Amino acid sequence: MDMRLQGKIVVVSGASKGIGFACAEAFAAEGARVVLVSRSQVNLDAAAARLPTTPTPAPPFTFAADMTRADDAERMVAAVEMQVGAIDVLVNSAGAARRYAPADLDAQAWHDAMDAKFFSTIHPTDAVLKRMLSRKRGVIVNIIGMGGKVASPVHLPGGAANAALMLATTGLAAAYAACGIRVNGINPGGTLTGRVQEGLKAEAKLTGLAEADLLARNQAKIPLGRFAKPEEIASVAVFLASDQASYVTGAIVSMDGGASAVI
Repeated sequence: MDMRLQGKIVVVSGASKGIGFACAEAFAAEGARVVLVSRSQVNLDAAAARLPTTPTPAPPFTFAADMTRADDAERMVAAVEMQVGAIDVLVNSAGAARRYAPADLDAQAWHDAMDAKFFSTIHPTDAVLKRMLSRKRGVIVNIIGMGGKVASPVHLPGGAANAALMLATTGLAAAYAACGIRVNGINPGGTLTGRVQEGLKAEAKLTGLAEADLLARNQAKIPLGRFAKPEEIASVAVFLASDQASYVTGAIVSMDGGASAVI
Protein backbone atom coordinates (compact mmCIF):
# COMPACT_ATOMS: atom_id res chain seq x y z
CA MET A 1 0.00 0.00 0.00
CA ASP A 2 1.45 3.36 -1.04
CA MET A 3 1.18 5.70 1.93
CA ARG A 4 2.19 8.69 -0.22
CA LEU A 5 4.49 10.08 2.47
CA GLN A 6 7.52 10.60 0.20
CA GLY A 7 9.05 14.00 0.96
CA LYS A 8 6.59 14.83 3.75
CA ILE A 9 8.08 16.58 6.76
CA VAL A 10 7.33 14.51 9.85
CA VAL A 11 8.27 15.61 13.37
CA VAL A 12 8.51 12.83 15.95
CA SER A 13 8.97 13.72 19.62
CA GLY A 14 10.49 11.18 21.97
CA ALA A 15 12.26 9.92 18.87
CA SER A 16 15.54 8.70 20.34
CA LYS A 17 14.19 5.37 21.62
CA GLY A 18 11.20 3.09 22.07
CA ILE A 19 8.00 3.72 20.16
CA GLY A 20 9.17 7.19 19.12
CA PHE A 21 12.25 5.81 17.40
CA ALA A 22 10.20 3.05 15.78
CA CYS A 23 7.90 5.75 14.37
CA ALA A 24 10.83 7.78 13.06
CA GLU A 25 12.26 4.66 11.44
CA ALA A 26 8.93 3.74 9.83
CA PHE A 27 8.34 7.21 8.39
CA ALA A 28 11.91 7.35 7.07
CA ALA A 29 11.34 3.99 5.36
CA GLU A 30 8.33 5.59 3.60
CA GLY A 31 10.57 8.35 2.24
CA ALA A 32 9.48 11.08 4.64
CA ARG A 33 11.87 13.80 5.80
CA VAL A 34 12.00 12.95 9.48
CA VAL A 35 12.74 15.38 12.30
CA LEU A 36 13.80 13.67 15.52
CA VAL A 37 13.12 15.48 18.79
CA SER A 38 14.31 14.43 22.24
CA ARG A 39 15.95 16.01 25.27
CA SER A 40 19.41 14.53 24.69
CA GLN A 41 21.46 15.46 21.62
CA VAL A 42 23.72 12.46 22.26
CA ASN A 43 20.73 10.11 22.09
CA LEU A 44 19.41 11.91 19.03
CA ASP A 45 22.70 11.53 17.18
CA ALA A 46 22.76 7.81 17.96
CA ALA A 47 19.16 7.41 16.79
CA ALA A 48 19.71 9.38 13.59
CA ALA A 49 22.65 7.17 12.69
CA ARG A 50 20.37 4.12 12.85
CA LEU A 51 17.71 5.43 10.47
CA PRO A 52 17.47 4.07 6.93
CA THR A 53 19.24 6.22 4.35
CA THR A 54 16.93 5.27 1.49
CA PRO A 55 14.37 6.15 0.19
CA THR A 56 14.51 9.19 2.52
CA PRO A 57 15.26 12.27 0.37
CA ALA A 58 17.52 13.95 2.94
CA PRO A 59 19.28 13.10 6.21
CA PRO A 60 17.21 13.41 9.38
CA PHE A 61 17.11 16.71 11.22
CA THR A 62 17.53 16.54 14.98
CA PHE A 63 16.52 19.02 17.65
CA ALA A 64 17.21 18.68 21.37
CA ALA A 65 14.36 20.14 23.41
CA ASP A 66 12.21 19.39 26.44
CA MET A 67 8.56 19.14 25.38
CA THR A 68 7.39 19.69 28.96
CA ARG A 69 8.44 23.31 28.38
CA ALA A 70 6.14 25.35 26.16
CA ASP A 71 8.97 27.67 25.11
CA ASP A 72 11.13 24.70 24.04
CA ALA A 73 8.27 23.32 21.96
CA GLU A 74 7.69 26.66 20.26
CA ARG A 75 11.42 27.08 19.61
CA MET A 76 11.61 23.59 18.10
CA VAL A 77 8.66 24.11 15.78
CA ALA A 78 9.91 27.51 14.64
CA ALA A 79 13.36 26.09 13.89
CA VAL A 80 11.97 23.14 11.92
CA GLU A 81 9.69 25.34 9.83
CA MET A 82 12.56 27.71 9.07
CA GLN A 83 15.34 25.17 8.46
CA VAL A 84 13.47 22.16 7.07
CA GLY A 85 10.07 23.33 5.90
CA ALA A 86 6.36 23.28 6.71
CA ILE A 87 5.48 20.45 9.08
CA ASP A 88 3.05 17.99 7.51
CA VAL A 89 2.81 15.48 10.37
CA LEU A 90 3.45 15.67 14.10
CA VAL A 91 3.81 12.43 16.04
CA ASN A 92 3.75 13.03 19.79
CA SER A 93 5.60 10.20 21.51
CA ALA A 94 7.53 12.15 24.15
CA GLY A 95 7.08 11.61 27.84
CA ALA A 96 6.07 8.83 30.14
CA ALA A 97 4.70 9.25 33.63
CA ARG A 98 6.58 7.48 36.38
CA ARG A 99 4.83 4.50 37.93
CA TYR A 100 4.25 4.33 41.67
CA ALA A 101 2.92 1.92 44.21
CA PRO A 102 -0.25 3.59 45.58
CA ALA A 103 1.31 4.07 49.02
CA ASP A 104 4.07 6.18 47.42
CA LEU A 105 1.71 8.66 45.75
CA ASP A 106 1.59 12.30 46.74
CA ALA A 107 0.28 15.50 45.16
CA GLN A 108 3.57 16.11 43.35
CA ALA A 109 3.33 12.75 41.61
CA TRP A 110 0.08 13.82 39.98
CA HIS A 111 1.55 17.16 38.88
CA ASP A 112 4.65 15.42 37.52
CA ALA A 113 2.55 12.98 35.51
CA MET A 114 0.64 15.78 33.81
CA ASP A 115 3.90 17.53 32.93
CA ALA A 116 5.59 14.35 31.72
CA LYS A 117 2.77 12.99 29.57
CA PHE A 118 -0.04 15.51 29.03
CA PHE A 119 1.88 18.75 28.55
CA SER A 120 4.70 17.10 26.61
CA THR A 121 2.03 16.44 23.98
CA ILE A 122 -0.01 19.64 24.32
CA HIS A 123 2.96 22.00 24.01
CA PRO A 124 4.19 20.84 20.57
CA THR A 125 0.61 20.34 19.43
CA ASP A 126 -0.25 23.95 20.26
CA ALA A 127 2.83 25.24 18.44
CA VAL A 128 2.24 23.12 15.33
CA LEU A 129 -1.51 23.70 15.14
CA LYS A 130 -1.02 27.43 14.65
CA ARG A 131 1.05 26.78 11.54
CA MET A 132 -1.18 24.02 10.23
CA LEU A 133 -4.20 26.28 10.56
CA SER A 134 -2.62 28.89 8.30
CA ARG A 135 -2.05 26.19 5.66
CA LYS A 136 -5.40 24.42 6.16
CA ARG A 137 -3.75 21.01 6.30
CA GLY A 138 -1.84 18.74 8.65
CA VAL A 139 -1.97 15.55 10.69
CA ILE A 140 -1.26 14.93 14.36
CA VAL A 141 -0.87 11.44 15.84
CA ASN A 142 -0.68 11.13 19.62
CA ILE A 143 0.88 8.05 21.22
CA ILE A 144 -1.12 7.86 24.46
CA GLY A 145 -1.60 4.59 26.34
CA MET A 146 -4.23 2.15 27.57
CA GLY A 147 -3.78 3.42 31.13
CA GLY A 148 -6.21 6.18 30.21
CA LYS A 149 -9.01 3.64 29.66
CA VAL A 150 -8.23 0.96 32.23
CA ALA A 151 -7.01 2.05 35.66
CA SER A 152 -3.92 0.34 37.06
CA PRO A 153 -3.01 0.77 40.73
CA VAL A 154 0.63 1.43 39.81
CA HIS A 155 -0.18 3.88 37.00
CA LEU A 156 -2.85 6.18 38.41
CA PRO A 157 -1.26 9.62 37.75
CA GLY A 158 -0.07 8.51 34.32
CA GLY A 159 -3.42 6.98 33.52
CA ALA A 160 -5.16 10.22 34.45
CA ALA A 161 -2.83 12.12 32.10
CA ASN A 162 -3.56 9.61 29.34
CA ALA A 163 -7.31 10.01 29.85
CA ALA A 164 -6.92 13.78 29.54
CA LEU A 165 -4.95 13.28 26.31
CA MET A 166 -7.66 11.06 24.88
CA LEU A 167 -10.20 13.82 25.44
CA ALA A 168 -7.87 16.46 24.01
CA THR A 169 -7.25 14.30 20.95
CA THR A 170 -10.90 13.76 20.12
CA GLY A 171 -11.80 17.34 21.01
CA LEU A 172 -9.11 18.88 18.81
CA ALA A 173 -10.08 16.53 15.99
CA ALA A 174 -13.65 17.80 16.08
CA ALA A 175 -12.59 21.43 16.43
CA TYR A 176 -10.17 21.45 13.50
CA ALA A 177 -11.58 18.90 11.03
CA ALA A 178 -13.19 21.66 8.96
CA CYS A 179 -9.74 23.30 8.73
CA GLY A 180 -8.20 20.28 7.01
CA ILE A 181 -6.42 19.01 10.12
CA ARG A 182 -6.76 15.44 11.36
CA VAL A 183 -5.93 14.37 14.92
CA ASN A 184 -5.85 10.73 16.05
CA GLY A 185 -4.43 8.75 18.94
CA ILE A 186 -2.99 5.33 19.60
CA ASN A 187 -3.31 3.58 22.95
CA PRO A 188 -0.53 1.02 23.22
CA GLY A 189 -0.76 -1.58 25.93
CA GLY A 190 2.31 -3.52 27.03
CA THR A 191 5.06 -2.83 24.50
CA LEU A 192 8.60 -4.19 24.54
CA THR A 193 10.49 -0.99 25.35
CA GLY A 194 12.69 0.11 28.23
CA ARG A 195 9.66 1.56 29.96
CA VAL A 196 8.29 -1.92 30.55
CA GLN A 197 11.05 -2.55 33.06
CA GLU A 198 10.10 0.53 35.09
CA GLY A 199 6.53 -0.69 35.33
CA LEU A 200 7.65 -4.15 36.37
CA LYS A 201 9.80 -2.70 39.15
CA ALA A 202 6.84 -0.76 40.57
CA GLU A 203 4.60 -3.81 40.32
CA ALA A 204 7.26 -5.98 41.98
CA LYS A 205 7.39 -3.57 44.90
CA LEU A 206 3.62 -3.69 45.23
CA THR A 207 3.24 -7.47 44.95
CA GLY A 208 6.54 -8.83 46.21
CA LEU A 209 6.92 -10.99 43.10
CA ALA A 210 10.00 -11.25 40.88
CA GLU A 211 10.08 -9.05 37.78
CA ALA A 212 10.61 -12.02 35.44
CA ASP A 213 7.58 -13.78 36.89
CA LEU A 214 5.50 -10.64 36.53
CA LEU A 215 6.50 -10.25 32.87
CA ALA A 216 5.48 -13.83 32.11
CA ARG A 217 2.23 -13.43 34.05
CA ASN A 218 1.38 -10.14 32.33
CA GLN A 219 1.98 -11.57 28.87
CA ALA A 220 -0.13 -14.61 29.69
CA LYS A 221 -3.11 -12.29 30.35
CA ILE A 222 -2.99 -10.95 26.80
CA PRO A 223 -5.23 -12.84 24.36
CA LEU A 224 -2.56 -12.54 21.66
CA GLY A 225 -0.07 -14.00 24.14
CA ARG A 226 2.63 -11.34 24.00
CA PHE A 227 3.48 -7.66 24.32
CA ALA A 228 3.53 -5.49 21.20
CA LYS A 229 6.68 -4.67 19.29
CA PRO A 230 7.38 -0.92 18.92
CA GLU A 231 7.34 -1.25 15.13
CA GLU A 232 3.77 -2.56 15.26
CA ILE A 233 2.68 0.65 16.97
CA ALA A 234 4.67 2.63 14.41
CA SER A 235 2.91 0.93 11.50
CA VAL A 236 -0.45 2.19 12.73
CA ALA A 237 0.97 5.68 13.25
CA VAL A 238 2.18 5.70 9.64
CA PHE A 239 -1.25 4.62 8.41
CA LEU A 240 -3.07 7.29 10.46
CA ALA A 241 -0.72 9.96 9.14
CA SER A 242 -1.13 8.91 5.52
CA ASP A 243 -3.71 9.78 2.89
CA GLN A 244 -4.97 6.22 3.22
CA ALA A 245 -6.58 7.40 6.47
CA SER A 246 -7.91 10.65 5.00
CA TYR A 247 -11.38 10.10 6.51
CA VAL A 248 -10.09 9.08 9.95
CA THR A 249 -10.01 11.74 12.63
CA GLY A 250 -10.84 11.71 16.32
CA ALA A 251 -10.06 8.00 16.50
CA ILE A 252 -8.31 6.38 19.45
CA VAL A 253 -6.86 3.04 18.35
CA SER A 254 -6.38 0.53 21.15
CA MET A 255 -3.36 -1.75 20.67
CA ASP A 256 -3.16 -4.03 23.66
CA GLY A 257 -3.52 -7.44 22.04
CA GLY A 258 -7.15 -7.70 23.13
CA ALA A 259 -6.29 -7.45 26.83
CA SER A 260 -8.92 -4.84 27.63
CA ALA A 261 -12.41 -5.82 26.58
CA VAL A 262 -13.77 -2.27 26.77
CA ILE A 263 -15.43 0.02 24.28
